[in-house]
Amino acid sequence: MTEMNKRDIADLDVVVVGGGVAGLSAALTLARARRSVLVVDSGEPRNAPASGVHGFLSRDGLAPGELLRAGQEEVTGYGGQIVPDLVTGARRTGERFVVDTASGRSYGARRLLVTTGLVDELPDVPGLRELWGRDVLHCPYCHGWEVRDTPIGVLATGPGAVHQALLFRQWSADVSVFLHTAGNPAEEQREQLAARGIAVVDGEVVGLDVDDDRLTGVRLASGTRVPVRALAVAPRFEARGDVLSGLGLAGVEHPLGVGSYVESDASGFTGVPGVWVAGNVTDLMAGVAVAAASGVQAAAAINADLVTADTAAAVARRAATQDQTFSPAAEAANCERVVGDTRPGIEALLRPGHRSHD
Repeated sequence: MTEMNKRDIADLDVVVVGGGVAGLSAALTLARARRSVLVVDSGEPRNAPASGVHGFLSRDGLAPGELLRAGQEEVTGYGGQIVPDLVTGARRTGERFVVDTASGRSYGARRLLVTTGLVDELPDVPGLRELWGRDVLHCPYCHGWEVRDTPIGVLATGPGAVHQALLFRQWSADVSVFLHTAGNPAEEQREQLAARGIAVVDGEVVGLDVDDDRLTGVRLASGTRVPVRALAVAPRFEARGDVLSGLGLAGVEHPLGVGSYVESDASGFTGVPGVWVAGNVTDLMAGVAVAAASGVQAAAAINADLVTADTAAAVARRAATQDQTFSPAAEAANCERVVGDTRPGIEALLRPGHRSHD
């Protein structure tokens, strides 16, 4: 993008913090609505380790980076602007918002949309992070097809492990639950696992077996090695909402106990006037398609809010203009325009000796 001047920085309609699918979808919608919009993105997409985006109609299997590049081109094609930078904070100044960045720049806008996503906090097992998004997975809808009909392990760290195992059973008949630190399943859950042919493995997982950068098995504290091709885990999802702290917003614990998120209504409105959120920062479970849709919803709500503000301002200006129409100065000017050319005739009527025809 070209270097922006001071007027551009001060007169934006919307600043979008975060350039993932939610942020870019919002920016595209706003730019098409003829709003001036700037996206500030740190270049750290959550799904960067994945080989492809799945379940996104017409883009299934496309590399995450390619999807973002296509989105950026569409946004800038409509006049939107994109800045590679890290937003360190946001604040309100009068009726506007200002975001500050790590590079020392500041950008002001009438409305603020935060689409910073979340961070996946993985269980404390060596090797998980290195294979995250490839052979270490959490979402069967994102990755299940790619590991179908292979041995799949489920690392139990909480009560949701049984449900996760039952889901992955849809993609493979060879599924094992490693109890790890979760404790024993309830009797009903054991019945469910047994009925679906899912093995239950006691013992803590202490490491992974990797061959040529691919997962081949799980190592237990007992020394036992169990072959698996993929390992499903349940990360804790932590919303990247720190940028909102200067506006009195903070992440709260999700009702399902899976992490923290920034609360909002269906449109992404946070309750703080002028501030919206979209994507994983407010919907921890949203996949790519849902995150993109939430960006569009937030953009439509923001544009409607701006339309309301613009209309109110126009009504106020019109009222102010009408009030001036009947001021003493305006009345004198109107009188001058009306009688100016006929004044000699009037003066003649008033001269002494003039006889009326009455």
